[in-house]
Amino acid sequence: MDTARRATPEDAEELLRLRQVMIDSLWGPGTRDTEGSTGPAGASDGWHAESLPTVRARLADPAGDFAAFVVDHPARPGGLAALAAGTIEYRIGRSGNPHGRVGHVFSVATDPGRRRRGHARACVEALLGWFRERGVPTVDLNASAEAEPLYASLGFVRKPDPSMRLHLDPVGSPATARA
Repeated sequence: MDTARRATPEDAEELLRLRQVMIDSLWGPGTRDTEGSTGPAGASDGWHAESLPTVRARLADPAGDFAAFVVDHPARPGGLAALAAGTIEYRIGRSGNPHGRVGHVFSVATDPGRRRRGHARACVEALLGWFRERGVPTVDLNASAEAEPLYASLGFVRKPDPSMRLHLDPVGSPATARA
């Protein structure tokens, strides 16, 4: 298993590629995910190019609330084998978390040819270390059935999820419900 490292702006294109791998593995190519994105058809609609400057800027801010940890692909210079990304959110404090810091893990993905080698684990463990360094006492994630054993082995437990989602159009009025 290779060591995970913090992603840099130069990794942005590969991060987007691995995010597409995650989207495709969860919802299938050409289908819509829970955020309204599509599989490969969505990749061709320009979202990668449109996202690239934002991802690069977020990766360039080491003091920011976003981090990604990656494992380099041993056979592809400049390529990535795995990714785990996360953010720190603020929520009004409560007992056990008076400062209101909550971590959220998302976009955990491994290149299909590099799976089952510990790369995702290394990335998630590095991300959890980043959360600890930032004083984050609680970390949430959404797990696929395939990934749940990994997260359980790291101490994550299922919780009742009363989450709901609303998609807003660009001007801020409620969008039509999407299936």
